[in-house]
Amino acid sequence: MSTEHALEEGRAIPSLVPARMDRLPWTRFHWMIVVGLGVSWILDGLEIQLVSLVGNVLKETQTLGLSTAEVGLLASIYLAGEVVGALVFGRLTDKWGRRSLFIITLLVYLIASGAAGLAWDFWSIALCRFVAGMGIGGEYAAINSAIDELIPSRYRGRVDIGVNGTYWAGALIGSAVGLVFLNENIIPIEWGWRLCFLIGPVMGLMIIYLRRHIPESPRWLMTHGQVERAERTVDEIEETVRRQGGELRAVREDEAIAVIDYPPVTYREIARVMLRDYRSRSFLGFSMMVTQAFLYNAIFFTYALVLKAYFGLNDSSIALYFFPFAIGNLAGPLLLGHFFDTIGRRKMILGTYSVSAVVLFITALLFNSGALNAASLTGLWCVVFFFASAGASSAYLTVSEIFPIELRGQAISFFFAISQLTGGVIAPFLFASLIGEGDHPARGPLTVGYIIGAAVMLIGGVIAWIFGVDAEGKSLENIAKPLSARESAGATRFQGPTPRLPSTDVQGRRITPVRPEAEQGERQSPE
Repeated sequence: MSTEHALEEGRAIPSLVPARMDRLPWTRFHWMIVVGLGVSWILDGLEIQLVSLVGNVLKETQTLGLSTAEVGLLASIYLAGEVVGALVFGRLTDKWGRRSLFIITLLVYLIASGAAGLAWDFWSIALCRFVAGMGIGGEYAAINSAIDELIPSRYRGRVDIGVNGTYWAGALIGSAVGLVFLNENIIPIEWGWRLCFLIGPVMGLMIIYLRRHIPESPRWLMTHGQVERAERTVDEIEETVRRQGGELRAVREDEAIAVIDYPPVTYREIARVMLRDYRSRSFLGFSMMVTQAFLYNAIFFTYALVLKAYFGLNDSSIALYFFPFAIGNLAGPLLLGHFFDTIGRRKMILGTYSVSAVVLFITALLFNSGALNAASLTGLWCVVFFFASAGASSAYLTVSEIFPIELRGQAISFFFAISQLTGGVIAPFLFASLIGEGDHPARGPLTVGYIIGAAVMLIGGVIAWIFGVDAEGKSLENIAKPLSARESAGATRFQGPTPRLPSTDVQGRRITPVRPEAEQGERQSPE
């Protein structure tokens, strides 16, 4: 009887897919995944930075003649699109597969962002921005899932954190492009803003060809009744790795995981898993995502207002101060990422959140005393976000690896939506209201805001230390046992030896576990 037929009858069959994927050496194949999938965050950073720069231009009569309120509303519309896209496409990536969605979401973004350059009034550009946001929001769910499932376990932390941090590379590109395309001495004002919206699609077109060569996640195939296709996909990946010079150790039969053909999870089942079976992990994900989003949005969306109100900088000077700020944010995940795999998740999360909190607290005191100028304040912000950026990226890593694969995309989308709605709506409004009026505004209220931001980050780090999961170097299936698995997955922190799982009677089908043939001998750690 074939394995596919066994699945149709509801029998559990063993699969070596996770073990084979996790023991792969690093080769050009993995770089293809990083480049092909990691561009999502670059595009998001590019979009947000370009729109923030284009805003003032869109108020000119030669362009769309928007009001200040309409320009601000465009940012909120893009954010709303991201939230909706994450929720919609997050569910579809768990249902249809990772590859289908990271192609679809990129196409949605490409078309909508390019169309924004052809807009003729507020409503036309607002619609394009909403749909483009949906594409990027969907990318977050599909891409984080695919990266975690395709990258070997010992590299997963640094890759995920580094890729998430490249948002700031996109922001740097957006700033540089804006300096050229929005310069009336180089390009006429009525054309420059339209060209800005074409930069992202041009980058996306170059990358979509590369994505065509990235396979579907074998782990997703394995847990969705396509075990034979999953094994064939891994065969092809291993052949590619061998051609690229990689050496593969043998995989033992006792490393197999027995799976059944599990039906698509319902919203009720998602609620049960996240609020009952994995409630401490849900609290962990919520805390990490909200605290980092609060700090980021509070500082980032008001930094121009602060530099202008308290230090008298003009708009052109403020733009230059953004570059070191963005470089610090980019450098943190790239330089600290590998420590999340070596020192460990919980220690590094506590460390990055706590150090950023302490430096921000010191910054608040110095700011209140008047000891800082624009350059020294920006320098301290660079230090704060060197660590906070790595911590923020680790929040996305955490929520993407601590839940079962069958609902991974939806878990990412839920926490992403929560963080965007809380941090993206509350923090900018709160901190903007704390900035004083007049030529010499009071520093006290904003100082209190900075101290609150530091306290929030410190609390997030402590929560991660208490409730965090030691996921470094571990297979995803050992961190969170798949709902379709019928083999013991070992102990998981704060969830007992094995979190409670659904009945073995799935949709009325009696499951007969099939044990791997070889179950003796000690397990050896991957090379």
